[in-house]
Amino acid sequence: MLFSEIIGQEETKQQLRRAVREGRIPHAQLFSGISGIGKLQLALAYAQYLNCPHRTEQDSCGTCPTCLQFEKLQHPDLHFVFPIVKTDAADTCDAFLEPWRDIILNRHYFDLNDWHNALGVETKQSMIYEKESGEILRKLSLKPYGNGYKVMIIWQPEKMNGTTANKLLKLLEEPPVQTVFLLVSEHPEQLLTTIQSRVQTIRVPRLETTTIAEALEQHGMDATRATDIARIANGSYLAALKKADESEANQQELNDFIALFRDAYTVGVLKDPVKKYESLKRLRQWSLDMADAKVGREKQKHFLRYAQQQVRENYIRNIGQPELNYQMASEREFSAKFAPFIHNGNVEAIMNQLDNAERQIEQNGNAKIIFFDLCLQMIVLIKKQRQ
Repeated sequence: MLFSEIIGQEETKQQLRRAVREGRIPHAQLFSGISGIGKLQLALAYAQYLNCPHRTEQDSCGTCPTCLQFEKLQHPDLHFVFPIVKTDAADTCDAFLEPWRDIILNRHYFDLNDWHNALGVETKQSMIYEKESGEILRKLSLKPYGNGYKVMIIWQPEKMNGTTANKLLKLLEEPPVQTVFLLVSEHPEQLLTTIQSRVQTIRVPRLETTTIAEALEQHGMDATRATDIARIANGSYLAALKKADESEANQQELNDFIALFRDAYTVGVLKDPVKKYESLKRLRQWSLDMADAKVGREKQKHFLRYAQQQVRENYIRNIGQPELNYQMASEREFSAKFAPFIHNGNVEAIMNQLDNAERQIEQNGNAKIIFFDLCLQMIVLIKKQRQ
């Protein structure tokens, strides 16, 4: 990948190019930042730039045999580690290289949910397993194919299990010659502190709203809509792409959010016993539907994060700060009536309950209990008075 193909991030590109030109190449770097801002793309472009024999001050040449192999993600000195869901027949990343290359070359910007969908395992949680550490050691023990660097790109290193993380730490302490580790992380705080201390961290910033809007316009989007979506995306080009695609999945999360809080309001606030009973039955069914194994833990966690975002947006709307609101039209329509019920008296407690539910799902808790308890907590909190 060329630097010129990456949206924005000019300062980070300049930092990486300057390090190569001046020969100050750390053996391990950590690209950290939110999803969808180009961290993996920067790592790929940097790896290619590092190995291109005809690089200029600004970019790789893009035409030499080395560049052509890197463009196809098939250079012998380019290695990848990423979360997988192992099976009896496939238990290391090499078994998943074909879909991995495909999602990078065709999607460019993607997140963990997209990767799970590409694998067809969206109902499971992925991990970087212990056996992968042996594969890393084996690959890096080989002699370089060319005169450049062996590059090991580890995407989502926070998904390493404890054994793998400790073995990687030993490699970072005594790195093989002519080897560069590039870790690409959204949650670097989840890495071992000893790993964090042995890498040079590059904090990749959020993209400018204008940069995202211009990229959307280049793909044929109307300028006004592009600006609106870019603002809602809050610095993530991937978020902008997903917002632009009013998919059934996005609408379903809003529907689930509305169902939860409408019935919680009916049970907690209204006096009609018949309506209360019917809403309570719906909440019970809602919790069962959300806990269904077909939904899967990743989608459950994604919904809970979405719900936290919407609670935040409704609170901001309620306190009269429209310039800080980031919602789509369908979300704003519901918030017009719902926002007054999210206020100083309950917003913190609601956010804590949603966050706790997400954490419990992450820890493989019983989803039926977690979601029904969440319903009961929302019934209590939605009727709390302003402070």
